[in-house]
Amino acid sequence: MTKKDFKRSDGRKFDEVRKMTAKVGVIPNADGSAMFSFGDTIAIAAVYGPKKMHPQHLQNPEKGVLRYTYHMMSFSVTERIRPGPNRRSMEISKISEWALEPVVMIDKYPGTVIDVHVNILQANASTRCAGINAAALAIAHAGVSMKDMVSSVSIGKLDKQLVVDVSKDEEDYEEGEGATDIPITFTDEGKITHIQVDGSIETEQLKEAIQLARKACKEIYEVQKKALKESLDINKNK
Repeated sequence: MTKKDFKRSDGRKFDEVRKMTAKVGVIPNADGSAMFSFGDTIAIAAVYGPKKMHPQHLQNPEKGVLRYTYHMMSFSVTERIRPGPNRRSMEISKISEWALEPVVMIDKYPGTVIDVHVNILQANASTRCAGINAAALAIAHAGVSMKDMVSSVSIGKLDKQLVVDVSKDEEDYEEGEGATDIPITFTDEGKITHIQVDGSIETEQLKEAIQLARKACKEIYEVQKKALKESLDINKNK
């Protein structure tokens, strides 16, 4: 079977992203907010700041601090999860923070903190990538200076076939076959700000995964850009 003929359980081609939706300004009392979804995976991000960092001894006189908190709502999956932070959410929070830091111009905000809160309302795999996409939109919506936008997508491996934007069914299938999941984040200029390889993959196939992710992230960026533009047009017409 060729790549062209390869069909996934939901009918997508190997390089096809699920239907995406994005919107900014979804939380009125936040300084910036956004929603981003890959199919049934829905992430909401709220940004508060830049605001003075407390306690004072944590302030950095040379630059601000980006603080990212990832949280899956207890009702986001079929089996209710225990509320509150856990090791997985803390790891994803830190990794997502690192994915965003290269484009957020925190040196313009000394002594401050920019709090980014990401909540997963509904989970069908690729939650960290959806969260990063929502967070980037929310930071831009908050008016925080950014060098570039970032877009994130996950690449998985079904048997030997690489696929873009893994669903939960595919994630479960991978687990049975020796999971390989590769979340990747790109700037609009095409620079990688974050890559994880969970599982095993040969060097040549990893290069192919990066190229697939780069192409998908260009599509994601267009969705993000459209959401920001629509927000600006709405504000102009008020």
